[in-house]
Amino acid sequence: MNPTALIAEDEPLLAQALRAELALAWPELQVVAAVGDGLSAVREALRLLPQILFLDIRMPGLDGLAAAAELADSWPTDEAPLPQLVFVTAYDEYATRAFDAQAIDYILKPVQPERLQRTVARLKESMALRRSTAVPGEDVLASTLAQWRRLLNAAGDPAGTPLKFITASEAGSSGATVHMVPIDEVQYFEAADKYVRVLTATREYLIRTPLKQLLPQLDANAFRQVHRAVAVRTDAIASVHRDDAGKLSLTLRGRSEALPVSRLYAHLFRAM
Repeated sequence: MNPTALIAEDEPLLAQALRAELALAWPELQVVAAVGDGLSAVREALRLLPQILFLDIRMPGLDGLAAAAELADSWPTDEAPLPQLVFVTAYDEYATRAFDAQAIDYILKPVQPERLQRTVARLKESMALRRSTAVPGEDVLASTLAQWRRLLNAAGDPAGTPLKFITASEAGSSGATVHMVPIDEVQYFEAADKYVRVLTATREYLIRTPLKQLLPQLDANAFRQVHRAVAVRTDAIASVHRDDAGKLSLTLRGRSEALPVSRLYAHLFRAM
């Protein structure tokens, strides 16, 4: 069977150019869908289960990074292995340097045929290796998830000096009073609609900074992302629970709710 791919690119002319260049560089590749936003990319990828995803990093609504994180959790690995992932990006020195350092494939906009040829060669090699390697499915899944984690980390923004305080409004208040919340008191952050919830052991605050912009500003030794929408203080974790389906959840000291752990981050608790 011919390999299959999905293109997610919000600029129609660039999507058309990528499709045309792929037809020249890899005639056997079947592009099963081309969409213009991250939500459509997730929906169509889960419906069609393509072997390769070309995701634009910057798209309206759900961007390429968030779409990849969503797919990592939702992908039916019992039906098809996680797809190969290639990011499409406008030229950005930091992003391309990070991708190169991790040996991760990306395509620059506008499409450069020579660069695309190298990406196609790597994809073919990787797919051939998958077919020829007789390893258990779980090992393939773990390896692919590790690659996706590296890719998502490489595509993030460079970190600066970690935050010491968060300026936030208390949940349920009129917002007239602004609180300076010490980062050391925060148990976890959770993305929710247009806000990010900031939870301490006893109180809840709201900020408008998106979680993906907040994460690089946090001390990586103090906070860990455990879900695309949740980052927790590691020393606040009280227990980790695994249900009958193998899914993990956390409870934190001073909090009663259970926080889901995404498939991408389950490796942090592999010793269980």
